[in-house]
Amino acid sequence: MEDIEEQFEEELYEHKSFTVDPGQAVLRVDKFLTIRLEKTSRNRVQKAADAGCLQVNGVAVKSNYKIKPGDVVSLVFPTPPQDHTLEPEDIPLEVLYQDEHLLVINKPAGMVVHPGVGNYSGTLVNALLHHVRHLPGGDDQRPGLVHRLDKDTSGVMVIARTEEAMTHLAAQFFHRTIHRRYLALCWGRPDPESGTITGNIGRDQNNRQLFKVYTDEDLGKHAVTHYETVEHLGFVSLIRCRLETGRTHQIRVHLKFKGHPLFNDPFYGGDRILRGVDTTKYKQFIKNCLALIPGQALHAESLAFVHPATGEEMLFKTDPPSGFVEILEKWHRYLAGRTQGVEKEEEES
Repeated sequence: MEDIEEQFEEELYEHKSFTVDPGQAVLRVDKFLTIRLEKTSRNRVQKAADAGCLQVNGVAVKSNYKIKPGDVVSLVFPTPPQDHTLEPEDIPLEVLYQDEHLLVINKPAGMVVHPGVGNYSGTLVNALLHHVRHLPGGDDQRPGLVHRLDKDTSGVMVIARTEEAMTHLAAQFFHRTIHRRYLALCWGRPDPESGTITGNIGRDQNNRQLFKVYTDEDLGKHAVTHYETVEHLGFVSLIRCRLETGRTHQIRVHLKFKGHPLFNDPFYGGDRILRGVDTTKYKQFIKNCLALIPGQALHAESLAFVHPATGEEMLFKTDPPSGFVEILEKWHRYLAGRTQGVEKEEEES
């Protein structure tokens, strides 16, 4: 359960330890750690080394030390202080279900899940604290959270209302017994139409805001996305994805890796024309579609889990938001118009 503890608990000091894999190439220890610790900057690792808190095989080393297979790398550094107090905010929530143990909501696109740099108010957590008042992990910046959705991803989320529920739900995510399905609109036609994308995902070393697929199995974290095509819509496709793992930006990164970025994804190149015809009318059509949603066309349509107290199997589904639906309708009309145009040309000829 080490991964759960690292993700959902914050202590005064963070203790990290890794044994270097047998196939690991020679690499600076600071770079090795920033790859393994996705939320830790290289500068932070270097400062820990300067303070004598970076060790290899029990001996303090500098940040430029070259690791070798079998080395045991350990790191200790203080948890960053929380400068902002969480405040309840009267923000409307679409509640799908609630009882004394948990809460299920339909998160809108454009809402940040928990406070962070540049987003210390207006988050889902601020709204939850107004709606529920008391959530487990109240001293944390992520009370009640056992998973998250990206800011511009809409859909179903479950929130724990007790410590027991939080532990039980976190364990289900850890053991991959929770079932999550997403609707996504991507550029192009995936080939094959249904399949599985497997590829380790880690932070992009050239831009730490982004993630990428690493073909080196020693880099990043194992990630698996299953997909099936629901409908081809000309130059885009509506697909349904099922997550086997839950890495940051997983669907977005895997679809880009496959050559089919999500429609209007600003991080991974989907917010520009990637397929289509070079006409003024088509460019305006795409511009109008992109304006309908704040970011990537991705919706968490269903979530299934076992109730932490009753043992009941629970399933929640939601329809994609209106902007997403309107984009699909626009594509249908666009295709119908193209078909009619071709038929008219054939009649005239």
